[in-house]
Amino acid sequence: MKKPPLPSDETCRLEALRLLNILDTDSEERFDRLTRLARRLFSVPIALVSLVDEDRQWFKSRSGLDALETPRDISFCGHTILGDEIFVVEDTAGDDRFCDNPLVLEQPYIRFYAGCPLKSADGYKLGTLCLIDTQPRSLDADDLAVLEDLTGMAEQELAAVQMATMDELTGISNRRGFELLAKKAIDMCARNRTKAAIIFIDLDGFKMINDSLGHGEGDSALKTFAEALSETYRDSDIYARLGGDEFVVFVTSPVVDAIPRSLERLKRVIEEKHDSSIRGYEISFTAGFVDIDPRKKTTLATLLKQADSAMYSYKP
Repeated sequence: MKKPPLPSDETCRLEALRLLNILDTDSEERFDRLTRLARRLFSVPIALVSLVDEDRQWFKSRSGLDALETPRDISFCGHTILGDEIFVVEDTAGDDRFCDNPLVLEQPYIRFYAGCPLKSADGYKLGTLCLIDTQPRSLDADDLAVLEDLTGMAEQELAAVQMATMDELTGISNRRGFELLAKKAIDMCARNRTKAAIIFIDLDGFKMINDSLGHGEGDSALKTFAEALSETYRDSDIYARLGGDEFVVFVTSPVVDAIPRSLERLKRVIEEKHDSSIRGYEISFTAGFVDIDPRKKTTLATLLKQADSAMYSYKP
């Protein structure tokens, strides 16, 4: 096993990492949604946002792995931060650097690894966005480009860029966050010939809630609906508040009748969470959806417009 050496800028790199005040903080949806999406897009059992500390690699987000951290001297990510390019190990069993690594011989039984350096705003490599599989595999140029794009999004979240991708009120993605994730998901679905669908949702009578009961109650209704979305759809699905009382969901690999069933489930979740007799109103919605044919080239803007039109066809 080859222990990863220290980068030449190690002192400054660690200082930049500590200044973020992110180590040992709670999980955050802004990072978790990226690892969930990476795991699903690449069909790997594990995806991580890993930050390389002085003597450990600590996982800000981990999809498919229970461990919070592992020692740095056996880490793959410790090797990744030594360079600027994506670091790929297609088969650890045939690689002298890793074949006897404890992470290969024991849980999580790594046979494939791909990590993209995760950089701070001033260029220091703080960690990685990485993919792990228990089977050997390879990535083509398009795969590498997608991994770089997802890593770029993780870097934006680390740097707390001005245009955040989260809706401040509800805690789910906003329009920009949805567009960034959905565009990548559409490209991957097209490449893998995977079906998908977009659901456009509009709350019924929301203006009445604001006008008669005040904006505070309107905000409460929006947060309740966002919570219901998170409890109804899978972690790998992308859901967001587009603005006002409009929401959207991107569903991958839907089976026949899956969308109508999910909307019925969403109604039940709302009913369980919301006592209309106390609040004096009901939270209801109208939804429309459009199937995405992976064989046909299309744009996210077109799909959103089609789903929006489908939704309005059901409006009372």
